[in-house]
Amino acid sequence: MGYRFKLIGYPITHSLSPWIHEQFLERSNLQGTYKIHEIKPEDSFEENIKRLKNEQIDGFNVTVPYKQAIIPFLDILDDTARKMGAVNTVAYKNGKWIGYNTDGVGYVRSLESKYPNLFNDKENRVLVIGAGGAARAIYYALDRYEFSNIDIANRTKASAEGIIESANSPRRTKILSLEEAEKNVASYELIIQTTSVGMKPNQEHAIISSNDMNLNTIVSDIVYQPVLTKFLRDSAKKGAMIHQGHTMLLYQGQYAFEIWTNKKINIGDMDTKLKDILEGR
Repeated sequence: MGYRFKLIGYPITHSLSPWIHEQFLERSNLQGTYKIHEIKPEDSFEENIKRLKNEQIDGFNVTVPYKQAIIPFLDILDDTARKMGAVNTVAYKNGKWIGYNTDGVGYVRSLESKYPNLFNDKENRVLVIGAGGAARAIYYALDRYEFSNIDIANRTKASAEGIIESANSPRRTKILSLEEAEKNVASYELIIQTTSVGMKPNQEHAIISSNDMNLNTIVSDIVYQPVLTKFLRDSAKKGAMIHQGHTMLLYQGQYAFEIWTNKKINIGDMDTKLKDILEGR
């Protein structure tokens, strides 16, 4: 019969997750399906989850707006999901529903696949721009990979403070305003843009100026529509090395698939194929 996977969320009819996991199934020579299960806000979330339990599926991904709502229905949370207070992957194991969050590990894997040398020096200075769920996941993952200097720039100080407090880490973290971050971009080896600024239809916006960007700084943007954001374009013009957001989708999916099947798939040319899909080729 094969594996049975799903995605829950709303709206998700244009999600790329089915394509990604169908590729994983094919590349691993496993039989299975990955289907969308859209839950509208006016529908009963509890009834939909009961239905999923009765279907006895092997696992499912969770996207907005249900990453927190799913938690009371789970039997176990892994440590990352507990710290995050959000779940994006659920696995059925030994009669239990276990919740995970693959965002941070997926992001770091995508970064390491392109810039492995960055990870040779854990003293490299990192700036995370934003303090939402993605920033929290990425901060936790970088902390877990033992980067010593991770700063956060955000419009509101309290949100950034919340990330540091919940991480309960000994890392040296400064909280900066966006204006302070803009003045100090040259002092970082890695800059990660985690907000929605620059996303279509506002693709001509950038969170901060790249005018003072240092040569060979790695600049990453998790926005993937467009694939090449204004922040990345401007940074590349200053000599920065760029890391595009669509790869995070692939690697967080890779980690979820690994949790479900114990098989780690080689991403290979999926990076280029996904980019072509996003750009309408």
